[in-house]
Amino acid sequence: MRFILFLTIGVVIGWITLGGTASILHSTSNTTFCLSCHSMQIPYEEYQGSKHFNNAKGIRAECSDCHIPTDPIDYMITKIKASKDIYHEFITGKIDSEEKYEQHRLAMAEAVWDQMRDNDSATCRSCHDFTAMDPYEQSDSAVTMHKFGSENNQTCIDCHKGVAHFAPEAEMDNEAYSQLIDLTAKTLANDTSVYPIDFISIGDLGNINPTVELSLISNDSGLRTVQISGYQMQGAERVLYMDKGQRAVIATLSSKGQSELNVGQYQEDDYGNFWRSATLTAKTDAPLLNTIQPIWDYAKELDNVYCATCHAIIQPHHFTVNAWGPVAKGMGERTDISELNLEILTKYFQSHAKDVVGH
Repeated sequence: MRFILFLTIGVVIGWITLGGTASILHSTSNTTFCLSCHSMQIPYEEYQGSKHFNNAKGIRAECSDCHIPTDPIDYMITKIKASKDIYHEFITGKIDSEEKYEQHRLAMAEAVWDQMRDNDSATCRSCHDFTAMDPYEQSDSAVTMHKFGSENNQTCIDCHKGVAHFAPEAEMDNEAYSQLIDLTAKTLANDTSVYPIDFISIGDLGNINPTVELSLISNDSGLRTVQISGYQMQGAERVLYMDKGQRAVIATLSSKGQSELNVGQYQEDDYGNFWRSATLTAKTDAPLLNTIQPIWDYAKELDNVYCATCHAIIQPHHFTVNAWGPVAKGMGERTDISELNLEILTKYFQSHAKDVVGH
């Protein structure tokens, strides 16, 4: 009889302890509890504007669905780590204003991204699965990227960093570009191949884009006579392209610039367009580099800042020269990247594209 009494008491205590703990953990995981913290109003408003809150299917992902894994160990680890949020909410006031929130947005985002990389985006995969996706319901670009991600062991958060909240605003300081300018001082007067780091004017002949290889003909006290070589497409003679069939603009010419070209014969490509080789001799006193590598290193930094903030790094050889143009432009419009930096980044992609590599 005494044994039964002790057993009953033990069961009751266990039920109260375990059941109470489970109830508390569950209650502190719902969206209402999350919003009881004033500092969560900013991310909540962002979430309200996302597809995870409002969509045609009427399926809503709550805060816990994205931020708390269901695996028991990961669940407990996440709940323990979340205790710091209570501390900062009521003790330090770390993000209790919009200004403070923006100041810490990147660090907070990176903490979540790291967690999702570590658990292979477990919370995303609780609803989304590559094998369950219907490619006919997706855009061509989505199908391509999902296939690429699956084949390259990428995880959801690599490409969907801004899925429910605003991604940290990408910003790159001027130091890296200043270093490029400093390097131009090392270019010698007789260096035979030189590269502009900015759009440069060639007087009344037109303009040359950054990163383009220029062949030195002569140098008169810093005023270089250079030659640029490219291709013209019939009907678009104002533009010089990197190669026939490859729409990577290397120069834009005036009427006079077009008249001074040394051109070859038009040849038809596989798509019915006609191309001819074209060279132009011009003068410039713009600062130039004697090697392209520093510009490509700078472009990689731009890639890390403006592209990798939202998705995984996409290798340049993933797209063709012609595909990279609109892809880079479309992505650039979502950021505050400057025209010059976007052009340098685009030329980096195009110069290492899959139909250029190995040529």
